[in-house]
Amino acid sequence: MADDASPAAAAGGTSAPTLPVAGASVLVAVPTFNEEDHIEGCLRSLLTGDQRLKDVRIVVADGQSADATCKIVERLQGEFSNLSLINNPKRLQSAAVNAVARDCSSPQSEYLIRCDAHSIYPPGFIMQVADALKKTSADSVVVPMDAVGETCFQKANAWIVDTPLGSGGSAHRGGRKSGDIDHGHHAGFRLARFNALGGYDETFSHNEDAEYDQRVTNAGGRIYMDADIRLAYAPRATVSALARQYYNYGRGRARNMRKHGTRPRLRQMIPVLNLLGLVGAFAGSLVFPWMLAYPAFYVSALLAASVLVSARHGSLCGLLSGAASGTMHTAWATGFLRQFVFGPPER
Repeated sequence: MADDASPAAAAGGTSAPTLPVAGASVLVAVPTFNEEDHIEGCLRSLLTGDQRLKDVRIVVADGQSADATCKIVERLQGEFSNLSLINNPKRLQSAAVNAVARDCSSPQSEYLIRCDAHSIYPPGFIMQVADALKKTSADSVVVPMDAVGETCFQKANAWIVDTPLGSGGSAHRGGRKSGDIDHGHHAGFRLARFNALGGYDETFSHNEDAEYDQRVTNAGGRIYMDADIRLAYAPRATVSALARQYYNYGRGRARNMRKHGTRPRLRQMIPVLNLLGLVGAFAGSLVFPWMLAYPAFYVSALLAASVLVSARHGSLCGLLSGAASGTMHTAWATGFLRQFVFGPPER
């Protein structure tokens, strides 16, 4: 990453440019659980693209995998002396990142980078995120994700998820503008701030990232999205897997709101209001058949979106995008309502 002049230098002063981050000041957490098919490709991608990476400590925190994940990491340790492996008995990703931050840092450690084992990263990703943390003086740096698919349903899922009809227009879903935001896909943290805030809440199996971001902003911290550092990810390949994912997302969002006493945004409530409207329409149609007009309108909107996506991408796979979108809406809203109405009180 090129050096960037300080504000004083940009105004015509004589301040020195910001120096790149030293590799020894960077600590990387890679949570794993049964990732034998992906972990080697992930680690090799993380360890390429920048000479400073040889001084970065990369720690795989394994949640007691039953496959060959640990053996693969141990083999790679013979090739990469800066690669470590620790046990994560709690298994959750939140606990894995916390353990690395708590137990594996050194006096030199300033920046914590979180990486997911199920991903292939662009060359130099680790140091790009660390440099962005230093350049922006942000407490966290998040990055946008670009959905890509291989199977027909994955492609339809990917084409719709980065649109307002899919993710509701979240900035980190395919966003192109850098700047301060309130939540995004976690990439890096200022380690002192992460530890001072207690790291992730390990009672959250999902949405631990959004819950942490809430505490950062509550404490007056900054979260910066760098749109020049991008990740490609493969969305869920089946309707059932997608439904489970978004059901858990909805539950996690409700837990976060109840814990911090925050109000949902309009885009977050649209799926909930839609689900309540569908249920109410079907129930009311037993007396007033005209109420079925609302479900008919919703299905028509999904069908129209499917046709538009298919035409835009020149693929019949796009005809499945409406099903993917409807699954996201319904599953997220169901999880949200269950947790918000019936979930236990948050601490």
